[in-house]
Amino acid sequence: MRILVLGGTRFIGRRVVEALTARGDEVLVVHRGQSEPDDGPACAHLHADRRHFAAVAGRVRAFAPDAVVDTYALTSRDVESVLPHLPDVHLVVLSSVDVYQAFEALLTGDRTPVPVPFTEVAPLRRSRHLYRGKGIGLDDYDKLDVEPGYLARGGTALRLAMIYGPHDPQRREEPVLRRVRAGRERIPVGPGAALVTRLHVDDTAAAVLAALDRPEAAAGQAFNIGETTTYSLHGWMRLILDAAGHAAELVPVADEVLPADLALTGATVPHVLASSRKAADLLGFRPRDPAAAIADSVRWHLAHPPAGAVPDFAEDDRALGEVAG
Repeated sequence: MRILVLGGTRFIGRRVVEALTARGDEVLVVHRGQSEPDDGPACAHLHADRRHFAAVAGRVRAFAPDAVVDTYALTSRDVESVLPHLPDVHLVVLSSVDVYQAFEALLTGDRTPVPVPFTEVAPLRRSRHLYRGKGIGLDDYDKLDVEPGYLARGGTALRLAMIYGPHDPQRREEPVLRRVRAGRERIPVGPGAALVTRLHVDDTAAAVLAALDRPEAAAGQAFNIGETTTYSLHGWMRLILDAAGHAAELVPVADEVLPADLALTGATVPHVLASSRKAADLLGFRPRDPAAAIADSVRWHLAHPPAGAVPDFAEDDRALGEVAG
């Protein structure tokens, strides 16, 4: 197939492009040109800001794609500047499980009971623009603004769980791995009972390919994309430690003294547990066993530590001191 990929140079998009080219698809990646991986797959690149996509629409039509994958639509403006210029082919847009009310509870502390695991018909968020005013450059971000235009065109929205793996800019495992690198033998944690659906980036790319390969089943549909077995936060931390070969003790402490980067292990953290049954039934999506996927990710991150990390464990020592006291 000939696939047009919007974005495609960082983390998830990069892995999607790698998977497409590896199976022999012809890929054109349209991106700003600000991040061009030196070790990326061999494929054509076209540099254009999304805001000026109309200027390259002719070159996109000349490529004559069989399908389009939008890996980086974050706002309504991102969609409005691109969608009118895309050809009438199968469209796949990467969305997020943050569209659901269950995710809103995680960020806001709302304790309204939400049934889990939630499916694609679960209640969506009542509030909009979750990160507005947070100072992280995402004031207009909202996947609830992104999905409707694509779905109205018969496209497919993949609502991704918490993605981790090689090249993850958020370094999901880092709260554990930074303590591993420092040789910390005791790690202060809360109850760690919350269930948060995750997914390795390789499985994310596999889900995109599954949606591309079954356009009739995927058209006009939204799908949750996540692991089929989810460990508690404690279990997830233990898998990371096992993969790193580090036998640290997880020491229970009160929520009020938890280090900031371990706050998600607190007692009041709600479950964000998504069901991917629909994707399994309609697209044949089958992710890997999470224990093996986590081990793969841990090996990569241990081999590629973050630059300039400061090994400050004052919060840990204070929390552990409370237990000792």
